Amino acid sequence: MLILLAAPLTGCQPVQMETPQRPEPAIPQATATPPARSSPPAATATPGIPAASPTSTVIPDHLAPTPVLSDYAFPDVTDPARQYLFYLHGKIIEDQGFPAIDPVYGEYEYGQILEKLAGNGFEVISEQRPKNTDSGEYAGRVAGQVTALLKAGVPANNITIVGASKGAGITILASDLLKNKEINFVIMAICDPATIVELKKNQVVLYGKILSIYDSKDDLAGSCQELFSYSEGKGISRHEELVLNVGAGHGILYKPLDEWIIPTVQWAGKP
Repeated sequence: MLILLAAPLTGCQPVQMETPQRPEPAIPQATATPPARSSPPAATATPGIPAASPTSTVIPDHLAPTPVLSDYAFPDVTDPARQYLFYLHGKIIEDQGFPAIDPVYGEYEYGQILEKLAGNGFEVISEQRPKNTDSGEYAGRVAGQVTALLKAGVPANNITIVGASKGAGITILASDLLKNKEINFVIMAICDPATIVELKKNQVVLYGKILSIYDSKDDLAGSCQELFSYSEGKGISRHEELVLNVGAGHGILYKPLDEWIIPTVQWAGKP
């Protein structure tokens, strides 16, 4: 297992810092099928990524894409030769929509992030989740879309799921649901001790090829090494961890920084 240390790239724009918006609800247990839509499970509060709660939003079968996301809806026609990348945003997009602006981190540049990922040759799939989305249920939605791609002939190693903060929590649950060792996953700024305890308690296991990314100054998230160790010999086929020294903490998620975009693109199979 390799831990990489990355310094900021020359010419990178500085990222503002913010006051952390935590604690958030705990991650629910992943199940073989998505939870029933009518009765999302209860959750207890932890510093981890928000998930199911008594007020969680039920996910409709089809979410109408907002204008800025219309180019990133799940495709009607699948090309087995394309590389597909799912991007799952942070919670602030659920809370505020567009634009989402934190008083310290600044604007969450959702559209710019998608454009930069798509500019590297991926068919990018992303949608704005409703407020208080049930993480377990949404993970089932993503797993269903990935399964549809696989059934259409897309090779598993041509599929990547990238998640930021709450989106990374959903990515972990989707990995456990899919149980596919060839799919690529990038989880950014998700692991903290309480979250890992909750995942292990619910027997959530990482499957596939996992890249963890976080900033060394992030006081909300840190290393996923304990979760990697828990998943070894079960479903994880490859894992690495990239510790950035941007100094922006959780704010790295708000900008399409080369420091995390380039490793993500490479992990997904682009040179």
